[in-house]
Amino acid sequence: MNGDSSILDQLRAPVVLAPLGGGPGTPELAAAVCDAGGLGSLASGYLSAATTGEQIEATRRLTRRPFAVNVFSQGPGPADESVYRDYADRLGEWARRRGMEVGRPRYDDDDFEAKIELLLRDPVAVVSFTFGCPSTSVLERLRSAGSEVWVTVTSPAEADEACAAGADALIVQGAEAGGHRGSFADREELPVYGVLALLQLVGAGRDVKLIATGGIATGRGLAAALASGAGAAQLGTAFMRCPEAGTSPAHREALRSDRETSLTRAFTGRLARGIGNEFMTEHEAAPIAYPEIHHLTAPLRRSARENGNASLLNLWAGETHQLAQDAPAADVVRELVREAEAASRSLTARLAGPGSGSTTGSTA
Repeated sequence: MNGDSSILDQLRAPVVLAPLGGGPGTPELAAAVCDAGGLGSLASGYLSAATTGEQIEATRRLTRRPFAVNVFSQGPGPADESVYRDYADRLGEWARRRGMEVGRPRYDDDDFEAKIELLLRDPVAVVSFTFGCPSTSVLERLRSAGSEVWVTVTSPAEADEACAAGADALIVQGAEAGGHRGSFADREELPVYGVLALLQLVGAGRDVKLIATGGIATGRGLAAALASGAGAAQLGTAFMRCPEAGTSPAHREALRSDRETSLTRAFTGRLARGIGNEFMTEHEAAPIAYPEIHHLTAPLRRSARENGNASLLNLWAGETHQLAQDAPAADVVRELVREAEAASRSLTARLAGPGSGSTTGSTA
């Protein structure tokens, strides 16, 4: 489908809602972005195939516009217990001293095969993947069912792999992005690129549509992404304070702050960006073991959400989280487009130079 008309070409607004797993993402939020002219996304991560199907049906009842479903790609398999045993023991003791419990570290594939079968039986406009690129056969089957296939990449090498597999578009994730890094393989000293740098690197010599994501929260950021070769920008944190989002009150309050974000593996065993808190500081030496650590900390995080305890909550957020607004999703989309259009006009005038009517140029 490379080079052909795609969903991106049909959008009135070049805005894609990032899949916001773990609660913030809802059918209501996805539908609101769709109806405002963008592309809404549902996060199937941590959900069963059956629940994912229910979310798809709920979204269809709210909008007739196309939308996306994001799926976690299958990982390399379970981590060796020796990798996380000591961390699990230390965290268990830490939790017991606070009258809390941890879960059992375990591996699962997030119901991957069942979700693929669901999306083959009941296709959506776009199926996007995070944490890796499925096989060419999986991508071809989804495309034959009528879906575009997008793959999240965090490096030029991952972009090459996704293009070779036949991805219709690449979601180019910069280091500024909140939540999990979409890297195909998490490892120590994982290289992280800023979104504008990565857009230029991935766009050089590759004939594939690009969607930029990471730290984009305003129309000026959207305009910068489009000017750098993206066909649209994917935003997540910018929508997390919308009334349609399922973001917890404690998380919403943290997003309003100017507290810094950092990358951590403490909550899930996979590199992710969140607003700093006690849990991240206490457990910065977490091992690479996903989803084993995710299941280990799940009861702690659930309790923190229920009790409004932001110090123990995974406060996923991008670097520009304080720019998010308490506004309906449709208003956010409209403001992004309005400001991006203004920024584009300003850039055009500036590039035209002196004598073109621009007030930004100067003469020697």
